Amino acid sequence: MESGKTTSIGKIAKRIKESGKSVMVAAADTFRAAAVEQLEVWSKRANCDIIKGSENQDPASVVFEAIKKAKENNIDVLICDTAGRLHNKKYLMDELEKIQRVIEKELPDADKESLLVIDATTGQNAIEQVKAFKEVSNITGLILTKLDGTAKGGVVIGIVHENKIPVKFIGVGEGIDDMEVFKSSDFVKAII
Repeated sequence: MESGKTTSIGKIAKRIKESGKSVMVAAADTFRAAAVEQLEVWSKRANCDIIKGSENQDPASVVFEAIKKAKENNIDVLICDTAGRLHNKKYLMDELEKIQRVIEKELPDADKESLLVIDATTGQNAIEQVKAFKEVSNITGLILTKLDGTAKGGVVIGIVHENKIPVKFIGVGEGIDDMEVFKSSDFVKAII
């Protein structure tokens, strides 16, 4: 089951483009060929450039190349897509750490966000996902997806409270414009 990570990247890229900034996407989820293909579709929808490597290429090398291209082209925002469902795969968690080292080395003074996408239908498993990702990444925010169905995403309340990580965006559909800035008052009303 897809969490909505790729669609979230496309939606965020479009929002950033609409704000007048240039955007590039790095397809560093090289472990799934479909991930790169999906990201290509969404980058076209968002009208932004994409840097991609070959299947099973070192994800950190894709990010390195994307940073190089972003610098050469004076890109305002670089969004790096990394492998999802890492919490139970040690080698993928190691790759995430390596990617973060590359970003820190190549862009030490850049503002950075590390957003974790959580499927609202996941339930209690989301707590384990956040815990695992926090061990290797400084998560700065959450994106809660699939709030367009019957899922209410109540598990996120405990995650936010326990981890002090804010929800930044919510996905409310499959379209490129179906992402909203998170408003806690609206969220609480929808749960009650």
